[in-house]
Amino acid sequence: MRVLITGVAGFIGSSIARAELQRGNDVLSIDCFIDYYPRAIKENNLKPLLSDPHFRFQEASLLDANLDALLDGVAVIYHQAAQAGVRASWGRDFQIYTQNNVQATQRLLEACKGRDLRLVYASSSSVYGNTEHLPMNEEHPTVPISPYGVTKLAAEYLARLYWTNFGVPTVSLRYFTVYGPGQRPDMAFHKLIKAMLRGEEFAVFGDGDQTRDFTFISDAVAANLAAAERGRSGGVYNIGGGSRVTLKEVIALLEKIVAKPARIRNVEPQKGDVRHTYADTSRAREDFGYSPRVKLEDGLAAEVEWIRAVILPFENSRIP
Repeated sequence: MRVLITGVAGFIGSSIARAELQRGNDVLSIDCFIDYYPRAIKENNLKPLLSDPHFRFQEASLLDANLDALLDGVAVIYHQAAQAGVRASWGRDFQIYTQNNVQATQRLLEACKGRDLRLVYASSSSVYGNTEHLPMNEEHPTVPISPYGVTKLAAEYLARLYWTNFGVPTVSLRYFTVYGPGQRPDMAFHKLIKAMLRGEEFAVFGDGDQTRDFTFISDAVAANLAAAERGRSGGVYNIGGGSRVTLKEVIALLEKIVAKPARIRNVEPQKGDVRHTYADTSRAREDFGYSPRVKLEDGLAAEVEWIRAVILPFENSRIP
């Protein structure tokens, strides 16, 4: 089978690529290296993939790439490409989000019309906003409180519209805080672990009692593969890890794993950050057998080891 992965140089995209190559599939891929974080990190994600004869990569943007040629013979699209970041989505930068999260998705969906393929779209728990209804299920109101969340929800609606009106089989997965080896450098676990290993201070936005449902990367990848095969066309699914904890509890776990105390400084909460997330994943379990397998402590230990063995030496080697 031939699959296409957009945003392949990112955390989740590169992880899906490895999984599909291991299954013996041909992987076509595209990434435009949005400069939200250093290109060198994304190139490092791609490096082990480029030597596989079943992997083909194109550096281009979905906004102007030749999509007809790119989609030739493709059976499944994993649409991971997006401008990430809740806190950076305010102000003048919002145009970057509308272009890369909404317009690029619409252009890709338009190119899918009339083709025999399925598209799995990477949505986000940010579409829910703040809610007192926990756990969140897919029928809860979607009231995002960040511009980023607005663009992810808009693209999710587009995916559903193209199924309803043009028969493009789409499935949207609402990720709940994906972590693990390969995690983006702007994300809290990555920054916190690196600070602890280096003995540096880490800024916690708010009081630390905010909660998240953390999802290990291998569980997120498994959800994508299963949704591509058995997800309901036009459907929307929560993908969580079943490990809703406070940030304070995460810090305590990491102190145990790293065997040293964290240096914490509390600062004001950021606009757009939700207070709590917790995924009801029963729909994904019923429709395509999704069941998170990795416990938070084991997942954190894996990310600590990856940052210690890969990221710190990588960053140190690039210091003049």
